[in-house]
Amino acid sequence: MTLPAPASRPSSRPASRPPSREDIADLYRELGRRGLNVGSSGNVSARRPGGMVITQTGITGDTVRPDSLVETALDGTSAGAPSSEWQMHALIYAADPRAQVIVHTHSDHATALACLNLPLPGFHYGVAEFGGDDVRIAPYATFGTPELARLAAAAIAGRTACLLANHGMICHAPTAAGALRAALKLEALCRQYLIARAAGRPRLLTRAQMDAAILRYQNYGHTEETT
Repeated sequence: MTLPAPASRPSSRPASRPPSREDIADLYRELGRRGLNVGSSGNVSARRPGGMVITQTGITGDTVRPDSLVETALDGTSAGAPSSEWQMHALIYAADPRAQVIVHTHSDHATALACLNLPLPGFHYGVAEFGGDDVRIAPYATFGTPELARLAAAAIAGRTACLLANHGMICHAPTAAGALRAALKLEALCRQYLIARAAGRPRLLTRAQMDAAILRYQNYGHTEETT
């Protein structure tokens, strides 16, 4: 898999082929390299008919291998030990056919904003890339529980990312490369917003301005992706 530069943006077109196990292992490894996860924090998955392949519980970027990903049905049936957050992935896959690859991270700035229990507002037009005039925040629930899965699925509904209160963030895209770009973009926007809040009171774009940006993103920069 050729991994992207942080400044790029994900295509909204479907992947030309389903992400391979190698793609997903590379993605999880790259999240660690980019500092979006530390140790065994976070998890990634890719849609499969009737379910997904997802990183194993306790796996790290240093130890992940394609054959250590766990085939898991949407009801949790599995022959291995999938990530404790598999239910969060399953509900998102069940609700949104656009989701082909899901990334959950504990990246510094997204997590810091989530620990303030704040959504990411429309302070910058780039927020519109995630499908709305803000990036919503799901209320806190214990990690790995059905309640967290339900709250996350509600917060991300109709969007491609949300924050998880006192926890982190989750996003999805059509490809592994697109999911990495989305996670990097969200982390960068959270960092910029926190810097702006530290310097003063950020000016938020109006709903009309954000609606125009959302419309622009629907037709902006679409290129074929191969991963």
